[in-house]
Amino acid sequence: MADLKYEIIERIAILSEKGGWTKELNKVSWNDRPAKFDLRDWNHDKGKMGKGSTLTDEELRNLREVLNSIDL
Repeated sequence: MADLKYEIIERIAILSEKGGWTKELNKVSWNDRPAKFDLRDWNHDKGKMGKGSTLTDEELRNLREVLNSIDL
């Protein structure tokens, strides 16, 4: 498997913390591609990350609309 290269362009929010791990929403560039919104668990102290999901600007706008329509 090829090396995974990433750069956190913008740290937007830490949504939760547990046991040295944080669930974060960031803007991340993967393998020198344009940055996307990225939601995943991180352990920055150990240089590790969990599985996550990336979203384009349009996908994040659509998600915002859906979340705004939900009665929480």
